[in-house]
Amino acid sequence: MHRTIQGVLTDGFTWPVRDVLWGHIYLTPQLAALTESPPFMRLHRILQLGPVYRVYPGATHTRAGHSIGVYHLGRRLVQNLSGSADWISREGVMSFLCACLLHDLGHFPYAHSLKELALRSHESLTGSLILEEPLKSLIHACGADPALTAAIVDENLSGGCDKELLFYRSLLSGCLDPDKLDYLNRDARYCGVPYGAQDVDFIFSRLTPSLERGTDIDSRLIPNVEAILFAKYLMYRTVYWHRQVRAATSMIKKALVTSLESGIISGEELYGLDDQSLFTLMQEKTGNALAEAVWKGRLYTTAAEIPFIEADHACLKDIRKRSGYEQQLADELCRAGIAIGPDDLIIDVPEPVSFEAGLFVTDEQCSFADSSSAFKAETLDSFVKTLYTIRIFVHPQLCEKVETLRELSDILYTKKPWLRGI
Repeated sequence: MHRTIQGVLTDGFTWPVRDVLWGHIYLTPQLAALTESPPFMRLHRILQLGPVYRVYPGATHTRAGHSIGVYHLGRRLVQNLSGSADWISREGVMSFLCACLLHDLGHFPYAHSLKELALRSHESLTGSLILEEPLKSLIHACGADPALTAAIVDENLSGGCDKELLFYRSLLSGCLDPDKLDYLNRDARYCGVPYGAQDVDFIFSRLTPSLERGTDIDSRLIPNVEAILFAKYLMYRTVYWHRQVRAATSMIKKALVTSLESGIISGEELYGLDDQSLFTLMQEKTGNALAEAVWKGRLYTTAAEIPFIEADHACLKDIRKRSGYEQQLADELCRAGIAIGPDDLIIDVPEPVSFEAGLFVTDEQCSFADSSSAFKAETLDSFVKTLYTIRIFVHPQLCEKVETLRELSDILYTKKPWLRGI
């Protein structure tokens, strides 16, 4: 079995792609054909990090480059695991590689700005695209099963052997998955920050396959897992959730929520867009000032930052209700002497984030959380609490007035009248 699978993973991989991060990446001609399909070509027009280039000008890499990187790491991962995983089949391997390459096909434009909206998940959209032409036939030509490929990405689908399917799902989504290992390394490289670099060679050399969990580790990998978790924390704190990035993201969200609720834009119109066509759609159909301001680089500024406290701020998690609280806060500020409209003020609450550590440490016979690692559950919880910050963004012309308003801290921190239920 080992020789057969190793042959599947080496024979015919003659199509080179030069990647800035991993060097030469080799595909079969059939896999290369997937990268030339219209659904994949759209990924070349979506920046991996959306508005992050406002803070880190080098961060203009695309979803396409990331997807090819995930495929490359997925292939290397299976090559390391296949010798002792006798449940791996030829068709399963190729389906997994196709899933790695195509996992972001349905991703929305402008990073995660559309993530909280009432839309289909990007995994669901990816699964649908995989099961349609031209991808369905192209995946067949790779020696893969389109149904299994789609089900690896979209957990709401079933496809092929359940045993092998669960294994590949665990490989593609977990603490040491090729997706995370690529985006941490790639995003750090293009942003020019030192936080994301990971020792992929050593990580893959120490993993062992598990049918139930995807991969297990031994205690020698504990420092590497800690490095990944801390790198993810630092990338969120300094890059992904930088205040300027959050300002641009929240402005686009507010513009889209308003357009969807009013019926000016339908959810279906947002599927299949790239960064340029998203802004074109919003400009043509809504004329929304927020979207135009983001496009022209006129971002709102930070008036206040508030630590998120579940007991006080849980009501702000629902993006559909947030505009009501923005109206209340604007009313409170008006009563305090500042004329400010609800469109001049945005309450930003970050999307949920987790730090996956569901690994089993074989030589210590326990989970990672119970292992000799310094990163206990409370440590990971503190990461989330530190990151989870509510920001109040206001129109740049109003920022100085709001910052000098003595009553602002009382309104935000003490009275909280703007958090009345609506």
